[in-house]
Amino acid sequence: MNLIFRMLYVFVLSQFRESLSIGNSLSTLSLRVLPNDLDINFHMNNGRYLTICDLNRVDMFIRTGLLKAMFRRKWIPVIAEHTMTYKKPLGLFERFRVELEVTRWDEKYFYMKHTFLSGERIAAEGTSKGCVYARGLGVISPADAMAAVEQDKLK
Repeated sequence: MNLIFRMLYVFVLSQFRESLSIGNSLSTLSLRVLPNDLDINFHMNNGRYLTICDLNRVDMFIRTGLLKAMFRRKWIPVIAEHTMTYKKPLGLFERFRVELEVTRWDEKYFYMKHTFLSGERIAAEGTSKGCVYARGLGVISPADAMAAVEQDKLK
């Protein structure tokens, strides 16, 4: 619940941003470290990085049309694996941007790279693999998910 305002911000912002292609694409969010992002050491909590990666994926889902395609078909996004390497702490009210790039996909997963930047300095880097899932059908291949997005654009 503590990220509801950021989620609303991303939903609204994404509606007005440039569309992205569903394949290899790059989504960037510019944010600031807020008091509820801090841990006991007064820098951004390691778990918060993963949550912000989720927000970045939501931005990409909206801007590529994947969110609409998933909603229409009752599909859900699932993260199967996520790793993060922390290089520089982000302090209270520090501005940062997070970039999400879909680097490749195979028959089951999309593979993504996440980069947190403070200025031009890398604060953290990570990778994740995720899929689109349908109850009763299992994993939807990235090719089928991308085809659904293209099909919906024709409507």
